[in-house]
Amino acid sequence: MLVGITYDLKEEYLARGYSEEEAAEFDSPATIEGIETALQALGYETQRIGALPALAAALLQGRRWDIVFNIAEGCHGFGRESQVPALLDYYSVPYVFSDPMTLGICLHKGMTKHIVRDNGIPTADFVVIRDPAEAAAVSLPYPLFVKPVAEGTGIGVGAASKVQNPQELAAASARLIDRHRQPVLVETFLCGRELTVGITGTGAGARTLGALEVVFAPAAESDVYGYVNKAEYLERVQYHLADDADAQKARHVALAAWRALGCRDGGRVDLRFDARGVPNFIEVNPLAGLNPVNSDLPIMCYKAGLRYEQLIGQIMESAVERLKTDTGQRFVPAVTAAAYTGHTGTVAE
Repeated sequence: MLVGITYDLKEEYLARGYSEEEAAEFDSPATIEGIETALQALGYETQRIGALPALAAALLQGRRWDIVFNIAEGCHGFGRESQVPALLDYYSVPYVFSDPMTLGICLHKGMTKHIVRDNGIPTADFVVIRDPAEAAAVSLPYPLFVKPVAEGTGIGVGAASKVQNPQELAAASARLIDRHRQPVLVETFLCGRELTVGITGTGAGARTLGALEVVFAPAAESDVYGYVNKAEYLERVQYHLADDADAQKARHVALAAWRALGCRDGGRVDLRFDARGVPNFIEVNPLAGLNPVNSDLPIMCYKAGLRYEQLIGQIMESAVERLKTDTGQRFVPAVTAAAYTGHTGTVAE
């Protein structure tokens, strides 16, 4: 079975002039190597494709794959994570992970929380501010938490995200809207434990892999899992596998949210407990980081006794099983990777 791999390589974007923050969500060569090595160990033939331009060129040349392992984050706008799967849908090429609609919804944290709340899943009260002037109308009780509505990797989240009064809310909202050129999500601050729950599978077949608790070290920038704490996690954060009654409740909430949002194959759901001890949905990552060393999902799996290769195997099993009955995707004939390039390297753009 020939598996293409689509991704955005961080070093390529840095070379094009992107800042470290702007390229924070993109992947390192070690991530691509880890995924490819795991797939090959599982018996799949692989071909590195690369980013959207390389994929588009390959498709126009008539190249096809039995399935594409897509971790491309895309560029620009609320639909950036949907770009690669939308193109693959057009050419009827199956792929791993969620479809364009789910990825678009899940990137926009406000839209995500509307669906989660409408499904009766606990999530903090919230509003979305599109203009700094709207901050004056927010009536939620303080403290509040403010972050960009469509960023990942903790971008725009830090010590200043927790605000105590209307003046701080107005300042934080104006700063984030100006810097990130997008609305901000304002929600009731959750004061309890923070966990991230790993999930593999789709729909009724989805299951949780474990719950990883994020514990902030004395050197942490703040008590929020933001950009600085994530980037410098070795000094600022400790991770513990949680398996108590609270963790079981968090896993239940995470699985309900995963199914409600239509997420597929594998990813993470982040939660935080409120003052009453209820795990609240924060956000979902349907394209979770897969660096074998420093991404939350693999770290969780190691602590739960699951090897990286097993994680990739479960994700692939979900995708392949799903395609047997998925009317939106179908297998198409694929020739070998060698017929494309003579090797299994990156397709030239």
